[in-house]
Amino acid sequence: MSKRDSMDTAVQEPPLDFSFRSIHVIQDMINEEPRTGLRPLKRSKSGKSVTQSLWLNNNVLNDLRDFSQVVSQLLEYPENLAWIDLSFNDLTSIDPVLTTFFNLSVLYLHGNSIQRLGEVNKLAVLPRLRSLTLHGNPIEEEKGYRQYVLCMLPRITTFDFSGVTKADRTTAEVWKRMNIKPRKPRLKQNAL
Repeated sequence: MSKRDSMDTAVQEPPLDFSFRSIHVIQDMINEEPRTGLRPLKRSKSGKSVTQSLWLNNNVLNDLRDFSQVVSQLLEYPENLAWIDLSFNDLTSIDPVLTTFFNLSVLYLHGNSIQRLGEVNKLAVLPRLRSLTLHGNPIEEEKGYRQYVLCMLPRITTFDFSGVTKADRTTAEVWKRMNIKPRKPRLKQNAL
């Protein structure tokens, strides 16, 4: 089977699901059994999973150290990874390692602790990214949050589980045509 054929069949394969496993560090995935679904995971001759989806939601991850190495140990074709679910963890930033997966089209980061809106800029290098969730992070409270994300990532068609509205798209297009960079919001200072 060619790499291209494996990419086509992997889309239909169940995810490698490590959700709700209390994973603290990425290395824990190596010793942890993934959750089983209705359909069994498809494995290659080498024992690695043949899928394009990795779910790590509802854990306690605060960084993605060794992510690429571990994914390479678990997936037959890590470069084909198209869907990563990191929702409901303790991430405070968008790790640049995510930008190395050029086939990534779905990225769930909702329910984390991402504070700086500028973190979104890192994702602009992902040519296939179409669906992104960031709600439930502190950045959601910043004025112009939706428009900022859509301006930085114009290819996004699904943002925070809703379709991008015509008004959102229009505002982002106007900013782009006027060559206006969305203002980076100032972090709100807590009163002492």
